[in-house]
Amino acid sequence: MDKETESGTIQTLKMTDKKFKIEEEIQELTTQLLSLMGVVAKSFVEVTETSESPVYTVNIDTEEQAGLLIGNRGETLTAIQSFLSIAMKQKTGEWVRVLVNIGDWREKQEDYLKNLATQAADRARETGTPQPIYNLNSAQRRIIHMELSKMEDLVTKSEGEGFERYIVVKVK
Repeated sequence: MDKETESGTIQTLKMTDKKFKIEEEIQELTTQLLSLMGVVAKSFVEVTETSESPVYTVNIDTEEQAGLLIGNRGETLTAIQSFLSIAMKQKTGEWVRVLVNIGDWREKQEDYLKNLATQAADRARETGTPQPIYNLNSAQRRIIHMELSKMEDLVTKSEGEGFERYIVVKVK
């Protein structure tokens, strides 16, 4: 084995070992947090490689307390996700991308938002008037923008400020 291959192999092993330690740490933090909340749930962490950095997805399964963990419009879920990200930053010294999914809520939410986007697009085409979509957070607005960007006859624009921000769907 030449030195480059040996060095590359060692580097790969170190990165894999580091990801495994981060994965274990996220799992431990999640278990502790759920216990402190008094929630009986199973959780597991999956690692997905992206072009930028790995994404650690924490999947939480609970029969009776999913609503409690998701919260109003996903606010508790987002808070759990933020807590885990900040805790990992404190432990590792670098930001780790953590996503939390409870009972496939994210997939269901994304499907709902794509359907909402399609309905607004159809109304905009039928009436020829701009169609506003209100009460979305930034992540939800992004999903709508991404879904409608596939439709070449439409344009989307976010308007307003802060909590009053909304999307407008228009025909080009």
